[in-house]
Amino acid sequence: MEKVHLKHEKAIKRFGVRYGRTIKRKLGLIEAQQRAAHQCPYCRYKKVSRKSAGIWHCAKCDATFTSRAYTVAKPAAVREEVTKEL
Repeated sequence: MEKVHLKHEKAIKRFGVRYGRTIKRKLGLIEAQQRAAHQCPYCRYKKVSRKSAGIWHCAKCDATFTSRAYTVAKPAAVREEVTKEL
């Protein structure tokens, strides 16, 4: 039987046998989402990096802004328009 390793599971190998499978898998998903390329809400360029929890910085337009802790959320106005269309 062949073992399948997902991309986010590579990052959690540092924990070894400690902490349990479910906790490590959830952490791996969060870290993969955090490290993914995020789009800047100002210039729409995928060059946003996380400075600290909730603080994001765009390398292209040099904008520093706040958003969610692990991902860059859409602005509230855009989010409301999308939900109205559904």
